[in-house]
This record gives sequence, structure tokens and C-alpha cells, in this order.
Amino acid sequence: MFINATGFYVPEERVDNQHFLELNGLTSEWIEQRTGIHTRSKAKEEENINTMSLEAVKDALPKLPYDITEVDLIVSASYSPYDTVATAAHTVQHEYTIADAKALYLSSACSSFLNALEVVEGYFAMGKASKALVLSADKNSAYYNETDPKAGHLWGDAAAAFFISKERIGEGDAEIVEVYTQGLGHLSKAMEAVHLRPGDGGISMPEGRDVFIQACTYMPRNVLHLLEKNGYTLDNLTYFIGHQANMRIMANIAKQLDLPDEKFLHNIEELGNTGSVSSALVYAQNDKNFKKDDLIAITVFGGGYSTGACLIKHY
Repeated sequence: MFINATGFYVPEERVDNQHFLELNGLTSEWIEQRTGIHTRSKAKEEENINTMSLEAVKDALPKLPYDITEVDLIVSASYSPYDTVATAAHTVQHEYTIADAKALYLSSACSSFLNALEVVEGYFAMGKASKALVLSADKNSAYYNETDPKAGHLWGDAAAAFFISKERIGEGDAEIVEVYTQGLGHLSKAMEAVHLRPGDGGISMPEGRDVFIQACTYMPRNVLHLLEKNGYTLDNLTYFIGHQANMRIMANIAKQLDLPDEKFLHNIEELGNTGSVSSALVYAQNDKNFKKDDLIAITVFGGGYSTGACLIKHY
């Protein structure tokens, strides 16, 4: 599979750490030390994952080498739906009159983007699609509780759009070498670690310590697995993009793998944990800076539990 164009949308508003002192008693210094977050993005009240996905598509269109109506598969990936019937995929299909596309929504917590890539891969393999649009977005501010001292200060809002084709279309297309995902619901604390219950408390993370441990275990393991399987080593890796959950997780992984800081791309310090879009967003934000022969790993860990990774090669 090949990436033809990417786009992203980040709301303008930033909420700084000081905002939480009176809400949950956490100081700015404590939040920065524990998470690496200085500010987080916040969507307007009238914005949602459908509207943000539209904005991400608009950002990608000037770079798209074909007409958007040629897309025959649209996948919306998110865990914070605005409308579970008229999804972001259907919204974009309607906006651009993409008459011949399948449209669907999926959720697997913070692995949603990578699972969407795998769904696209499956449709391509079955011969049921050849050009796909993956929409990844989360509006965490629609569900978070800012007074929650465990997780209320973590979340940001954003969206990204990836146009993907079965065959290479332009010389600059990056290749998605392989996608790997895994459900981890069998782990002991998987069912209680993270929740988003729209009618029952919103987002919560009762077992943040276990999430930290599992993320530090599976995110590097996924990357090493894909590198070895595809004949690469860590020395071949140009950039490492992890799920933007906590900078301490990235520091732990950097130490495990003995990778220098300059190989890690991140945005959590400004945007917070933007959820399932976070790693896709980092890639889209840096897309214009990638060079020939760059090898990029995206790796994630999410509640439920779920995990995954992919390798992207630039030519």
C-alpha cells in the first residue's frame, strides 16, 4: 500500500497546565514532570470528529494526485464518535459526492488508526477497493472530566486524513511496508484500565500504571518484530513515532532501544494525548520533511487493550 497524501487539523485553542490547579489540585510542574504535557488542543463546542475530519481532508486535497471521487473506500477510525450512524466517513462521502465508495466506522481505542490501515489492506487484498481514505480523529474534550486527577489533564483534540492506494501512483508515494495489530483483552487488567462510557462518567483511566507498563512493553516489541520480519535493524530506522500518551513512555522506550532523542517525533508537549489520531497526526505534521530512503515506524498501545505498529518507507 502507498500513501498518496496526508492532511491534518488541530484546533487553535490551547489549554495550559495552570488551568487544572483549581480543578484537580495538580500543579503545572507536576503535570509536566509526569506527562511531558505543557498545553493541550481543545476543539470548539460546535466541532466534532466529523467536522475535524472534513478539515483534515481539505488540508490533504491540494497534494492529492487524483480526484477524490476516485476513492472507493472510506474508513473512519475513532473512539470518541459524534454520530454513530452518520459517521465521519459518511460525512466526507456526502461532502464530496464520493458515490462509489464503501463507508464505515471502526474503533479499537488508541489502535484505531492502525486497525483502519489493516482493514484497508484487507479490502485491497480482496480486490474490493483500490483507493482508500482513512480518517482518524478524536474529540476527547467531549468526554473528559477535567476534575479527574488521574486522567483529566491528559487529553487533546485533533484529526488526520490519509489517502492510500493499492498501487504506487506517484514517485513520491511512501510505501506502507507492513501493518501489524494485536488485541490484548486477555491481559489481567485490560478490562478495567481505561474506559470511555458516554453516559457513565466519560473517559477514565483507573489503572494508569498498568497502561504505562504495557505500553513500554508492547510498543518497542512491535517495532522490533516488524523490523526483523522485513530485514531491517534499528540502525535502519530513521524515525520512531509512538502513541502520544506520555513522554515518560517515550523516554523509557528510548532507553530500552538505545535510540537517540532525534529519532523520536512527538507533539504531546503542545497538543496533549490526542487519542487514536496521535501517531497519525505526528506523521502528517512531519510528512513534508521526510526524505528519500527514510524508514519510519509508527507504534501504538491503547485501552481495551490493543496494540499495533507499521513500517513506512520513503522512496
